[in-house]
Amino acid sequence: MADLEQFRAETRVWLEANCPAEMCEPVREETDACWGGRNPTFKNAAQKQWMDAMAAKGWTVPDWPKEYGGGGLSPEETKILRQEMAALKCRSPLSSFGIWMLGPALLKFGTEEQKKHYLTQIARGEIRWCQGYSEPGSGSDLVSLQTFGEDKGDHWIVNGQKIWTSYADKADWIFCLVRTDKNDKYRGISFLLFDMATPGVSTKPILLISGNSPFCETFFDDVVVPKEQIVGDVNRGWDVAKYLLGHEREMISGGGLGTDMMSIGAQFKTVAGDEPVLRADMANFDVDVMAFRAMSERFIDEMKAGKGHPAQPNMMKYAGTELNKRRHELIMAAGGSDALEWEGKSGGAKARGWLRTKANSIEGGTSEIMLGVVAKRILELPGA
Repeated sequence: MADLEQFRAETRVWLEANCPAEMCEPVREETDACWGGRNPTFKNAAQKQWMDAMAAKGWTVPDWPKEYGGGGLSPEETKILRQEMAALKCRSPLSSFGIWMLGPALLKFGTEEQKKHYLTQIARGEIRWCQGYSEPGSGSDLVSLQTFGEDKGDHWIVNGQKIWTSYADKADWIFCLVRTDKNDKYRGISFLLFDMATPGVSTKPILLISGNSPFCETFFDDVVVPKEQIVGDVNRGWDVAKYLLGHEREMISGGGLGTDMMSIGAQFKTVAGDEPVLRADMANFDVDVMAFRAMSERFIDEMKAGKGHPAQPNMMKYAGTELNKRRHELIMAAGGSDALEWEGKSGGAKARGWLRTKANSIEGGTSEIMLGVVAKRILELPGA
């Protein structure tokens, strides 16, 4: 315990000395997040300074082993780091599908060469990934995917299409589910990694009702993928995919906590002060966020200890999705007619953010599917 308290004190001192003041301000728009990549763009010098400092410390991925670019921290130390960052309102230094999804899968299923090659790049923010899962005819029934990889000896030739590929037009590489055996629905899928600059890869943005376009259609036309760029065994990619989905759902569920540790009641206390119903709704929301945060912390601790229930990420994803939608409903209510602004000074941030949350109920597994899994796997309801 004394060692942990010393670690907490040293961590607080380091964060205070190294986190720029700009990186302690609330995240207000997408450009406030740093995604890194092969050709990264930074909103300001402070954003790059913060990412570089945390990456050098290994704290972009504090619980990853040091040999893969991580901080080598214990679960207890990692929790303390998160707590101290929250106390100082430090932003996350790096947003990354590599950290949230691919990294955990590589740690479990990757070869030593793959771990050293890809994980260190992810930890330093040098590579940006997108996820090639859903297809036009394979969403909730993902195992029906038809993108096919033809075995050519030392490589595959991949043809097909993915959809709802988040930030595919900005990504450097893709982790992609590809059918490599047409005769077995589940044991005929492989998990491949390949460069988005490979000849034959193209993307097309999908315009959403928010007016923004984080999603893309992604097309593969005779794309050459070397055999060593497979994670796990040939035709056993579904094992990797299921493991990764659990981490994706935890990531999406985190939206319910918001990007600012300030309660929504405190954030809008001036507006809500004259509106008793709105004030009550905000208070109920803040209580639910605290309960969700406690549940999430418990589930993550159980998962890292190998004691978690396989369906817990489904619970987190559904609950976090609903909280995030409620958060933005309250922001719109508090903003009144001003929140309906679309093309003014703020670029319609409130309205566009509210519309964007509607996709939370679909991406990463629909809410209906999540509820079905909870009913069957956790509640054990008959007929579920």
